[in-house]
Amino acid sequence: MGHTVDQETANPDKMNSKSSYFRYNSPLVQVGLIGLVCFCCPGMFNALSGMGGGGQVDPTAANNANTALYTTFAVFGILGGGIYNILGPRLTLFAGCSTYILYAGSFLYYNHHKHQAFAIVAGALLGVGAGLLWAGEGAIMTSYPPPDRKGTYISMFWSIFNMGGVIGGLIPFILNYNRSEASSVNDGTYIGFMVFMTIGTVLALAVLHPSKVIRDDGSVCSNMKYSDVRTELWAILKLFTDWKMLLMFPAAWASNFFYSYQFNNVNGILFNLRTRGLNNVFYWGAQMIGSVLVGYIMDFSFKSRRMRGLAGITVVGILGTAIWGGGLAHQLGYSRGDKPEKLDFKDSGSAFAGPFVLYFSYGLLDAMFQSMVYWVIGALADDSAILSRYTGFYKGVQSAGAAVAWQVDTRKVSFLSQLAVNWSLCTISYPLLAILVILAVKDESKVEEGTSNVVAHSDTIPDSLDHTYGGLTKST
Repeated sequence: MGHTVDQETANPDKMNSKSSYFRYNSPLVQVGLIGLVCFCCPGMFNALSGMGGGGQVDPTAANNANTALYTTFAVFGILGGGIYNILGPRLTLFAGCSTYILYAGSFLYYNHHKHQAFAIVAGALLGVGAGLLWAGEGAIMTSYPPPDRKGTYISMFWSIFNMGGVIGGLIPFILNYNRSEASSVNDGTYIGFMVFMTIGTVLALAVLHPSKVIRDDGSVCSNMKYSDVRTELWAILKLFTDWKMLLMFPAAWASNFFYSYQFNNVNGILFNLRTRGLNNVFYWGAQMIGSVLVGYIMDFSFKSRRMRGLAGITVVGILGTAIWGGGLAHQLGYSRGDKPEKLDFKDSGSAFAGPFVLYFSYGLLDAMFQSMVYWVIGALADDSAILSRYTGFYKGVQSAGAAVAWQVDTRKVSFLSQLAVNWSLCTISYPLLAILVILAVKDESKVEEGTSNVVAHSDTIPDSLDHTYGGLTKST
């Protein structure tokens, strides 16, 4: 069960002699690979969700499935970091990815039988799988890159991942192009999603363990051997009293809370079926732009890492305020009781432009907001074990917020109230993240090398557990 570092990868001289950006065991290739996995699985899931109602005329089944999904995701998102530390990336990611295929298949079934039970069960199982996948992804994306290039690597991942949403948006757009009056997507749309998800599941088996990934300076991304259940459970419990995680809590809650509003009540309400597919191409394309912008600011804007973090938060805060303000101005024009006529990209003329730009801007903000949070998480530590727990906590809280949000929409809460809550949650997050950066983020020159693995274990194992677990001790 244990993961060990072999002699070749432990020898810095040999590692330097093989140094190359495009080595299979380089951080660049491995982060790119996890990006491709997410391109195929959550990228396609995002495109499906972005259709509004999972591509169905009645969003009830999709809302209930998403509630089940994010409820189990909240639990396994938090546990996922510990599971990743025990199983390693391949098993964790493979198990997580396989549940995406089942979820897309449940809507193919729903197209014919209109029974939502299968979709709800598949959603609950996907929540388990997504918790595993995103905990592993977060650990890889935040711990593999060099400390001064984490923003660049995060933006690269986010661009590859969201290309899945772009391609996924093209699938329903193309397959339903001649069905301008259609209400639900056809079978081929769901089958197309399932094909991509299967490819992503297989790709997950190609991801290397952190101890096998070598940076270009010859350092190993993580020397961790393996963990155990008791150690991980104790470490996870401590996260709920960790002041750093508490400061991040509102941002985590907000970061998926707005999806139900944007997908169902902006894209789903304002546009017809084929136009919703086209909009998603640009929504997820905007995410690629947003992640690159944030990556540049947080890696290159100032010499001080702390100043770069504050600059990124400030830019996202200003842009977010402007976009939500534009959303409010547009939301005042319609409501649940007074829905507008659906817009078509070909037939609606200039009336299409304003809502389209708004939806595009929501995609831009989503990527900037989440890339900003991931950068902050990555700046808190440099070890895979710690960061897998941090990102697991982030995804767990994020998913709990999403579970609540999908039920808020199912219970027909007014569009205006949903927008106000989304805007408020985002606004509260910015000063709290700034405080976190000021108090917890150190400049690169002050980060002591070689201490991360000690922190990973000595801070998480209580004295009562101070004995060997298969070779793992407090001094490891």
